[in-house]
Amino acid sequence: MNKLQELQQSLQQHEVDAAYISNFEDIQYFTGFGSDPIERVLALFVFPDDDPFLFAPALEVEDIQKSGWPYAVEGYLDHEHPFQKIADHLRSRHRALHHFAIEKDNLTVGRLQALQAEFPAATFEFDLTPLVEQLRLVKTSDELEKLRAAGQEADFAFQVGFETVRPGISEADVAAEIEYRLKKRGVMEMSFPTLIQAGSHASQPHGDTSARKIQENELVLFDLGTVHEGYISDASRTVAVGKPTKQQQAIHEVCLEAQLAAQAAVRPGITAAQLDQIARDVIIKAGYGEYFIHRLGHGVGMSEHEFPSIMEGNDLVLQENMCFSLEPGIYIPGVAGVRIEDCVRVTSAGCEPFTHTAKQLQTFG
Repeated sequence: MNKLQELQQSLQQHEVDAAYISNFEDIQYFTGFGSDPIERVLALFVFPDDDPFLFAPALEVEDIQKSGWPYAVEGYLDHEHPFQKIADHLRSRHRALHHFAIEKDNLTVGRLQALQAEFPAATFEFDLTPLVEQLRLVKTSDELEKLRAAGQEADFAFQVGFETVRPGISEADVAAEIEYRLKKRGVMEMSFPTLIQAGSHASQPHGDTSARKIQENELVLFDLGTVHEGYISDASRTVAVGKPTKQQQAIHEVCLEAQLAAQAAVRPGITAAQLDQIARDVIIKAGYGEYFIHRLGHGVGMSEHEFPSIMEGNDLVLQENMCFSLEPGIYIPGVAGVRIEDCVRVTSAGCEPFTHTAKQLQTFG
């Protein structure tokens, strides 16, 4: 049974007449066709006892048909009202549609209201989001192969970055060289904009790559990833340019100890909260607890941030073939920021990391 069939079975169990999937990543997950429609409507309609269909902008229809999608595709032109066309097609199937399921974390209020206007007697209360999260949670062998390939691409990106980093070069120039070399290699898409942060700039964990020039004797944080056939890599390393200070070495050593402790503890049966606490305890014991200001990790797959969160309060029990990041960080304002991250797969007895670049403090320049 494939994932689409599992979804249909769940809809039948919950007595849902039709499911409206609006998240373009979830559409790709179930159909194999990937596209971000931006302001246009791309929708997958799934039924418990009938074939699904894709509704798409007319300019996407040919690509969908070539993608291997075996079911119907309904297209619309920019001047046409998409939800009228959706409703007309649904009614043409002579279906009694009383109970819709929607992705409440994704569907906009405006689009929900447009569909409600076409089906005023129907309910739209069933939330698909948790159901789809569960379906995507445990990866298949095909998904795992794509995640491994994306991890290899990230390792190459680190290699390029370490060859490029030196005093006087800007963060932006290092990022540009990484992305240029990846494109030359045939890797056309990053999971997110490559993040290079040096010195005190790295103490802002959600900062951006800037024109700031890298100085002698400071730490440089790399956070990067690629997309391989729809699946992503996400990894971080922190290195030194020049001679690191004792404080810089100490921060890196503690962060690495926390990351390795968490990685060693991964196994089926441990909870997400327990894993977070293992890493956090290392950092707290070393006196840096107040500087670890985010969760330990997040799920990965087709998105760099997906279910589940590896964090305090999440009692989700980990299972084999769940995949997520392990990324403790220490961020001291005005001083430095260190983050060390690998995404891993839960195995029967531990975990398999997708990236393998050395994590000990390396010195360049």
